[in-house]
Amino acid sequence: MPTPFTRRTMLQLTALTPALRPLLGQTLGQAPAAASRSTVSLVKGDKRRKNIADALTGIDEQIRPALQAKKYVIIKTNFVSTENQLAASHVDAVHGILDYLAPRFKGPVFVAESSAGDTMEGFEHYHYQPLVNEHRAQNVTLLDFNREAKYVTIPLIDYDLHAKPARLAARLFDPDAFVICSAVMKTHNTVVATLSVKNMALGAPLHSAPKERPSWNDKRVTHNGLRQTHYNIFLSAQAMKPFWGATVIDGYEGMEGNGPASGTPVPSRIAIASRDYIAADRVAVECMGIDAKWLGYLRFCGDFGVGRYDLDKIDVRGDKIEAVRRKYLLHQDIERELQWMGPMEEVPPKVG
Repeated sequence: MPTPFTRRTMLQLTALTPALRPLLGQTLGQAPAAASRSTVSLVKGDKRRKNIADALTGIDEQIRPALQAKKYVIIKTNFVSTENQLAASHVDAVHGILDYLAPRFKGPVFVAESSAGDTMEGFEHYHYQPLVNEHRAQNVTLLDFNREAKYVTIPLIDYDLHAKPARLAARLFDPDAFVICSAVMKTHNTVVATLSVKNMALGAPLHSAPKERPSWNDKRVTHNGLRQTHYNIFLSAQAMKPFWGATVIDGYEGMEGNGPASGTPVPSRIAIASRDYIAADRVAVECMGIDAKWLGYLRFCGDFGVGRYDLDKIDVRGDKIEAVRRKYLLHQDIERELQWMGPMEEVPPKVG
């Protein structure tokens, strides 16, 4: 039964905050010093599962030391839809992550999400229970952040630019967890493209569990206008950055056109991995033939030290970007999406 958000629950969860304040204060108050360069692994192949494992193996010497210092792993999936497989993390991508982890980490591992719908229905529809059975030795558990109902509160902005609190899944702020983002390469109806950073920032906010009353949804706090959404993703990324382990972007079959839920498939056949989520996304938009300047949230993250945005300071291992680049068709509302870059009065209330 889902944990109710009672006054007592909120007080208990608030006890998590003091341990997080030093890290959250550092990222929210000032731009942290970024490494001089970042490394991104880029793999092209004809098997999704192997591509994912190989991409992570390509940066193994960077992942392994950090991984060994953690008590458990969270694999954060992307279920923007619990019915359309093209819009969601494919189970074979998670198999690939677990294949990489198997000789390096003995568990436990949580495969987790806060879907806009019912996360557990997504796990069932996309055949995640057989994954748990196959990787039994790794102590894999499927977790719905909405049902777990533990959160950390961060400040975002609403459409009118007023400060607004948002409840984000507490495990994504746990210093004992190695967080792996399992992202999908897709176009988007508000922020042009959705990859690692968008998956984390829009997947972390919680909503009420099924049958919980009154219902509520803090995803709406993040996603409430063109300019505001870019900025809220940036704020969320700043807060979560100290707890990010690695990301892997599944571009085996990407989505173009009216993403993130209603687009069409693109057989890019690639996987991208990095410990730097910003650098991974920067390489991914190049592979999609998208102008990176259009992704405001990614530029903001680069400008304020959340990760590496400049391509000339990113070392790409494996395949070359030029060899795998495939220009994606953008959302039908792309011209309106890009109005976030112009004067405030020109921005429409919503698109898509």
